[in-house]
This record gives sequence, C-alpha cells and structure tokens, in this order.
Amino acid sequence: MSDIAELERRITAALERISTGVDGLSGATGGGDADASAALNEALEAEKLANAQLEERVSAIKDKQETTIKEMEEKIKKLATDLSKKETDAKKLLNVNAQLRESNDALRKSNESGVGDAHLINKAMQTDLEALRETRKGDLAELETIMSELKPLIGGGA
Repeated sequence: MSDIAELERRITAALERISTGVDGLSGATGGGDADASAALNEALEAEKLANAQLEERVSAIKDKQETTIKEMEEKIKKLATDLSKKETDAKKLLNVNAQLRESNDALRKSNESGVGDAHLINKAMQTDLEALRETRKGDLAELETIMSELKPLIGGGA
C-alpha cells in the first residue's frame, strides 16, 4: 500500500514540474512556439487524466482493503467468542467426567465390600447422565459451527 502512495506522490510531483515547465515555456516563447506549447499542454492533460485514474484505483483498493479488514476482524471476533464458549464447555465436561470417575470408584469399592449402596448407584447414574448431556451439548455446538461455515458455501439456505 505504501508503494501505491509513493507512486502517487511521484506522479503528482512530476505533473507539478511539467506544469511549471509549460508555464515557463509559454511565458518565455511569447507565443512563438504555439505548437510546442499546445503539445506540452496536451501531454500535461493526458498525465493529469492518468493521475486521476490512478487516484481512483488507489481509492478503490483502499476501500476494498478496508472492507476485507473489517470482515476479517468480525470473523476473528466470532471465532474468539466460539473458542471461549468451547473452552467453557470443555471445562464443564472435564469436571463432570472427574465426578463420574469419583462416583464409579466409590461404587466399585462399595461393590467390592459386598454392600450395594443405592445412593452411590443413583449418584453414579446421575453423573453419567450429566456427562452425556455435556458431551451432547459440545457435539451440538460443534455441529452449529460446522453448519455456520457451510451455509455460505451452499447459498445460505437451510
């Protein structure tokens, strides 16, 4: 982008030098070289037109770049939010799985001693159900992410 700005600055400086030179020639010749002066004026106008076209291109490139940057920033923000949510879900799942292991260990010890504790069995089942729910919740979040990425590719339908 700095290359374009540098080229624009150089073209503008060259046009100013040409303009100064043409003004100096037309004043110095006193109209004797009208054809040369007209040719120089014509060349100056052509350069001004080329400069205007380059400025339009630079402006279009800047606009496109700004739009692309804004789109990328929005996408990064969305991905960061999704990542944060997934990290929270993963932490919940880890906690539930740790509880499940503890419940299973307690249930196993109770069964080894020959005493089947209904409370431990119930707690283990509840923890297992919670782990399954958290896993399902994570799967659904992942599926939503995949679907949001696929929607633009299939035309935004569904």
